[in-house]
Amino acid sequence: MSKVEPSRRVFVAMSGGVDSSVAAALFKERGFEVRGVHIKMWSDPEIPCNFKEDRYDAMRVAAKLDIPFETWDFTKEYKEAVVEYMIREYAVGRTPNPDVMCNNRIKFGVFLNRALESGADYIATGHYVRLMRKSQIPNHKSQTNSKIQIPNYKLLSAKDINKDQSYFLWILTQDQLKRCLFPIGEYTKPQVREMARKFGLSTAEKPDSQGICFIGEIDMREFLKKYIPESRGKILTTSGKAIGEHEGLPFYTIGQREGLGIGGGIPYYVAEKDFSTNILKVAEGPYDEKLFSQELIAADINWIAGKEAKLPLKCTARIRYRQPLQSCKAYKIKDTYQNKYGTGQAKYKIRFEEPQRAVTPGQSIVFYRDREMLGGGIII
Repeated sequence: MSKVEPSRRVFVAMSGGVDSSVAAALFKERGFEVRGVHIKMWSDPEIPCNFKEDRYDAMRVAAKLDIPFETWDFTKEYKEAVVEYMIREYAVGRTPNPDVMCNNRIKFGVFLNRALESGADYIATGHYVRLMRKSQIPNHKSQTNSKIQIPNYKLLSAKDINKDQSYFLWILTQDQLKRCLFPIGEYTKPQVREMARKFGLSTAEKPDSQGICFIGEIDMREFLKKYIPESRGKILTTSGKAIGEHEGLPFYTIGQREGLGIGGGIPYYVAEKDFSTNILKVAEGPYDEKLFSQELIAADINWIAGKEAKLPLKCTARIRYRQPLQSCKAYKIKDTYQNKYGTGQAKYKIRFEEPQRAVTPGQSIVFYRDREMLGGGIII
């Protein structure tokens, strides 16, 4: 964890899970002035959600640590910034990443801003990621050499590579990072649970949360049907054979296998959604070439360093959470683009050394150099 004067005041976003609980305990142990904050987010009133239980767990941990505790209601902000965004994206055929938007607009947006207005010097979360500050970079005095440019803050993947959450934090800026602390990234999950036991925290054995709270126990398609009307159409194989009927293109995502309602013994995977004809095209088996792409276009790029990387950029990247890193090269594009989703100014073309399976518009592509996360963008 970054070394900061222990007299500083830190507001910890306490979800009610073990990771943020241990984050708060570590700061208390190290002499920080700590305040716990539980963020109330929107949930569908018709779907069971564990908000009350999670809040109670966070309160119990705060009481154990003898730190102030508050609940901040961001229901309205969450619904507008995350839920409505997600529905809009699905409606036009993209597959959004609500975790990235939640981090961008809620945890490191309205929560960070309100914490600073309330007197916080820093906010902290239980994300598995490591933050490196300028003072921690070896030989940082060499920045006086004009040929060496070192940003103030770098994000590194977590020590526990299986829990690393850097993929969801590519949207952060230098201004946000200077106010953030990520103490859990230096530890593995078993170490975090062991520390929770040592601190006597009631969340020590609590299972990790799964999925999105407002979706609850139903699947995404059932949730989306409440907001997006069905529009049935044909399902064709990539070779043009009609094999079934879909319920509406927004309810499917590239690479999807389950829930297609197609029998016959062959595993089918969504390969393309053609809104002009309302046809869902599926690949026949996991190795159908139509399911793979060696290039993609990405927009809305954010570089953690605060400035564009030197291009063309040879690095590694992933196009979905926990995907093994893939070697690639990124190039700047100056031309406008036009595709089935609209037009705009394209930013980068990324070419991979190996074809990538199920490149999905709306998802994030995130760039790395070794363990450093360089930034990312949205696949279009």
